[in-house]
Amino acid sequence: MPRWLPRAMVLALALFACFQLGSWAFHQLTGLLINILIAFFLALAVEPAVSRMAHRGMRRGLATALVFLGVIAAGAGFVAMLGSMLAGQIVEMVEDFPQYLDSVISWINTTFHTELSRVELQDSLVHSDWLQKYVQNSATGVLDVSAQVLGGLFQLLTILLFSFYFAADGPRLRRALCSVLPPAKQAEVLRAWEIAVDKTGGYLYSRGLMALISGVAHYILLAALGVSYAPALAVWVGLVSQFLPTIGTYLAGALPMLIAFTVDPWYALWVLVFVVVYQQFENYMLQPKLTAKTVDIHPAVAFGSVIVGTALLGAVGALVAIPAVATLQAFLGAYVRRYDVTDDPRVHGHRRRGAGPPLVRLRQALNTRSDAPPPPQQRTAEPPDQDL
Repeated sequence: MPRWLPRAMVLALALFACFQLGSWAFHQLTGLLINILIAFFLALAVEPAVSRMAHRGMRRGLATALVFLGVIAAGAGFVAMLGSMLAGQIVEMVEDFPQYLDSVISWINTTFHTELSRVELQDSLVHSDWLQKYVQNSATGVLDVSAQVLGGLFQLLTILLFSFYFAADGPRLRRALCSVLPPAKQAEVLRAWEIAVDKTGGYLYSRGLMALISGVAHYILLAALGVSYAPALAVWVGLVSQFLPTIGTYLAGALPMLIAFTVDPWYALWVLVFVVVYQQFENYMLQPKLTAKTVDIHPAVAFGSVIVGTALLGAVGALVAIPAVATLQAFLGAYVRRYDVTDDPRVHGHRRRGAGPPLVRLRQALNTRSDAPPPPQQRTAEPPDQDL
């Protein structure tokens, strides 16, 4: 047996054990890493506001705290308005449920010539085994829901804590990162950091402005139709449609349509038409002008990045995909050498004359040859007469 074989086997086993340990640790820490990623992008988003307040003489920690207090207050107000809206709608539906049930029973009796009674249906429903099993399962599911709510609150606090430290200690974090790199690499890292701050902050601020415009437009429609809780519904449409890419528009429009349907079914149709028309206006008129200087990526690239981010990280990937791709595009654009484009008509989508499939070009060449006049015959010089 060669001397190196036992040592190689031990080294291979050690590498395999390290790989398994690293894989296990990565899977265990996936949730924490995703929270840190969200916190980092949130810190990049508030970096311009914090830096502006710090340049005016305010301590960076205090400026970060004020910015986060404003964000938390806005989020709490939105949740409170949405909760009051849902609670009011649920109370109204419970109060009007007997009337709905009577109307449905009367329609069934008239249509199918039956003799159903609401009292008999209520008694059969209350004493049914299905309802008892459902109540038992709901009682056990309350603990699961409570655990999920507590886990979500802990996750939110973790994100806020990390993002606060990233934003408050941003200069110190950059110095610590640059201290382990050579001077040439430090300039590139700082440039990438600055681009990430500009793109992420610009993306979120432009989305916030579009959310405000969308909320105002939908509030005007809902208030004109007389739909209840129009301000809360407008805030819901504005935030969900802008900060949940791809599917946010449909989720945002579903709730106002449902509430409008309880008032009048035709109102739900009007809301649907308005949502579709406004979405087209936003995609082709509003969004290109607002995001041209902040994100500036092609719509197809943005859509593809959202799909890739969703496949990799779920909803978190969908949120951070567009600013991440915009940052990468801007960073690479600073180092990619570009040349002047030729004036060839094919650049503008025009085909050259004579271009086409080979059979077409061959047919054109044959037609050109057949239509051309025959070439003149060359006269051969006669040999001179020779005297014999």
